[in-house]
Amino acid sequence: MTDDDTDDAKAAETTADAETGTDRDAPSRLGRVLLGVGLAAQASEDFREMDETIEYAESAGVPAPDLAAPFASGMMLVSGVGIALWRAPRITTGAAVTFLTVVTATMHDFWNADEDDRSGERLAFFGNLAMLGGALVFLREAFE
Repeated sequence: MTDDDTDDAKAAETTADAETGTDRDAPSRLGRVLLGVGLAAQASEDFREMDETIEYAESAGVPAPDLAAPFASGMMLVSGVGIALWRAPRITTGAAVTFLTVVTATMHDFWNADEDDRSGERLAFFGNLAMLGGALVFLREAFE
């Protein structure tokens, strides 16, 4: 079988999938929607409680928290909606990766947290780490 035969077989398979309505990308689409909705929902929560979000950023030593917190929440909201709808995927997944990388390491540094806060920060850290993994997979997908 030559490369041309392989390409022809793949093209025929894709055409057959489109005609029968099957979608091999369904798990990826579902994953994008779940990640996007999760990011957007958290951003929405941050906006509803912006005073607390700013306070939390300030306690973590974030410079200019009254500007950084709304900016980061906006970045998370736009990236979440963009990922869920798969609009401007390179930009929105890149924004999510950037947001999650910075926030995970700086805001949820459980190794520096007080004993009372350590468990919650650890949970947030590993939750963000899991979302970062998904965002990286979708970032790669955006460039295919």
